Amino acid sequence: MSDDTVRLRDVEVADLEVFHAQEQDPEAARRSRFEPRERERFMTHWKERVLGDPDNLVQAVTVDGVLAGNLVAWTEGDGRRFIGYWLGREFWGRGIGTRALALFLEKEATRPLYADPHEGNTASVRLLEKSGFRRAGTEDEHVLLVLDEGR
Repeated sequence: MSDDTVRLRDVEVADLEVFHAQEQDPEAARRSRFEPRERERFMTHWKERVLGDPDNLVQAVTVDGVLAGNLVAWTEGDGRRFIGYWLGREFWGRGIGTRALALFLEKEATRPLYADPHEGNTASVRLLEKSGFRRAGTEDEHVLLVLDEGR
């Protein structure tokens, strides 16, 4: 565990440029199996669907005041509440994701809460399991994890 100070704050529109750059990282795209979007499509999605939906909980992750990534909770059409996150590669492997997720789970009280990282993203699956999520199956090459009541 490092001495980095991890904090959450509301996302600002200016943060989207950093988030877009992080999504373009080839190693992050490979691990997440998420196809990086061109800038306008990315910005439209974030402004309209992520920041524009009052049901979403959207938080920026900072490390010693530097923007490191984001955490988001949203509700799918079937009523299940999901979380997702993205950290810049320079923040991987330092315990930052674990600390940021713990802070986020204090704010996001919905249970059960789901996550569905790609099955090949073993670091993300481990992070979620370490944070109390349990495996609940697989869906289209993604591990479905759930955080139950009381966690």
